[in-house]
Amino acid sequence: MSQGPERRGIHVDQSELLCTKGCGFYGNVAWQGLCSKCWREEYQQTRHKQIQEDHALAERLQMEETAAYANNHQGAAQPAAIAPLSKFEERKTKEKSRKVNTVTKFFTPSAKTPPKKDSVPGEAQSTPSPSVSRKPLETDCTTREFIDFLKTLKPGREIFKQCRAFTESMACKRDLGADELSECVQDFYQNLSDRLQTHFKGSSERVESVMDEVERYMMTRLYDEVFCPETTDDEKKDLAVQKRIRALHWVTIEMLCVPVDEEIPEVSDNVVKAITDVIEMDSKRVPRDKLICITRCSKHIFNAIKTTKKEAASADDFLPTLIYIVLKANPPRLQSNIQYITRFCNPSRLMSGEDGYYFTNLCCAVAFIEKLDGRSLNLSAEEFELHMSGQASPQRPQAAPSPPGSAAFSEMNERLDLQTGLGVRQEHVMEGARCLESDLIDWRDGVEHKVQDVLERFPLEMHPPASSAIDADNVENDLPPPLQPQLFAG
Repeated sequence: MSQGPERRGIHVDQSELLCTKGCGFYGNVAWQGLCSKCWREEYQQTRHKQIQEDHALAERLQMEETAAYANNHQGAAQPAAIAPLSKFEERKTKEKSRKVNTVTKFFTPSAKTPPKKDSVPGEAQSTPSPSVSRKPLETDCTTREFIDFLKTLKPGREIFKQCRAFTESMACKRDLGADELSECVQDFYQNLSDRLQTHFKGSSERVESVMDEVERYMMTRLYDEVFCPETTDDEKKDLAVQKRIRALHWVTIEMLCVPVDEEIPEVSDNVVKAITDVIEMDSKRVPRDKLICITRCSKHIFNAIKTTKKEAASADDFLPTLIYIVLKANPPRLQSNIQYITRFCNPSRLMSGEDGYYFTNLCCAVAFIEKLDGRSLNLSAEEFELHMSGQASPQRPQAAPSPPGSAAFSEMNERLDLQTGLGVRQEHVMEGARCLESDLIDWRDGVEHKVQDVLERFPLEMHPPASSAIDADNVENDLPPPLQPQLFAG
């Protein structure tokens, strides 16, 4: 490893995290450095311009086709006229293949929608789509929670009808691209948010709480259709990022200038929790829940830095540590999760606040990993290639010469660390077992209490069986004496 006078480290100016248009919101690498608001404006302008160009092209082609048709039927079919017509047909075929990807997409969904669905807008469909009818248990639970939440709101019934109708209509738009699907969802968010702003008279907190529940309900139902769709190359990017991170397994904490000392148990525990949280992100179905995992991971990172440095962490400390955590975790489907959050999360969550800040830093960390080179790690190009090819391995700097038997001590320390980690995991398992035992005891006590309550309310009364003898009234000594035999003279 080449040693320079001072290490460069990883530095990102906070202004680089903001939207490149200067609106003050956080930007995103996937949106070319723009925030969600500016990106949607740019996208809509580009789409509007494309539609205008397609309409102009369609009109021009129609006029040329009409003129060619008129010339053919006027009897002036000369050999010289065949060439322009064939050239026109060739140009028409090329232009049609280009415009079909834009104009047709905006009109195709309504044509694919069954008549019954269009005839009664906003109401439930009599025959739900197969993807909606096969809802998992989590979807049913989310629907019940959403209905319970809306019961406290005056426009709750209307909100539920609109959300249900929209999610069911999305089943007919599977052929659309990911950007078009995202545009549909974001338009619905924007329209509903504007109406809620009017209803709640500008109360942003109440609007955000409602929009969070709307997002949870909708994206739980739409997750299978819109997460990593087949029309994108998200899966290909996931494999590329995973391969890249595996190839960088040799990168050490010293190379990234990470201000974290994993020898401290509390710091090591925070590092493990951060890795767990960023991996757990893939198991969540709602963009908001994925953001929560990223936020928890980031807070564990800040705690680890603060414990190591004995002072508050800075932004220059946070980003290198986040890169180190991502390299150690190698989260599954990282690009798909980032794109899913970018496309379908409530935009206000990404534009500002701690969730938006941490998510923007995660996008920067992934972009840095994809472009990582020797200069970023204070290595020469030759050294970097040797490490990438496996011909060289990094050596951790040591503060003092190693005493005899240091290899044995190092191995012993590693085993002690492993044993400590296993002990922590065992303690977690035992804690879970104790909680389960406590829950079972509470359940048993509850059942016994209910049974005792029923017995007290309805006591069991034992009645002697009724006697059916003929002389039941003379059961004691009231019977007459027995008859004695008598002799009669013959």
